[in-house]
Amino acid sequence: MKKQHVELTAEDELKLEELLRKGSLKTRVFKRVMSLLELNKGKTYKEVVEIVRLSRTSQTKLVAKYKSEGLNCLYDQARPGRPISITPEQKDKITLLSLEETPEGYSQWSVRLLADKVVELGYCDSISHTQVHHILKKRK
Repeated sequence: MKKQHVELTAEDELKLEELLRKGSLKTRVFKRVMSLLELNKGKTYKEVVEIVRLSRTSQTKLVAKYKSEGLNCLYDQARPGRPISITPEQKDKITLLSLEETPEGYSQWSVRLLADKVVELGYCDSISHTQVHHILKKRK
């Protein structure tokens, strides 16, 4: 006898089928929806791997997450990412500095020269020439 890995409520099953009918799901969400529906039908992990191409490990994690969170298991949680280190005011100062006259001995500003000058003037503790380039690119 096959083990029932997940037992969806009637309401959850309807919501999953409705999501499939929409047709505009991201691939990850689609695979998760299909896995839950197939496991609900009584198929084994091995059979679902063949159908959905979602690893057994991912399926077991999905089932555990479904049991604790419900259908929220379909979507990834937001990740914080790297914190913003340069304020809009600092970006404005960098842009204004690029419009000023160049230092003696230079015909124009380079991004490396601007980065060095920004740190020298104390607008921020440190900044890379790449960050300066991105700031100027967005401001023009």
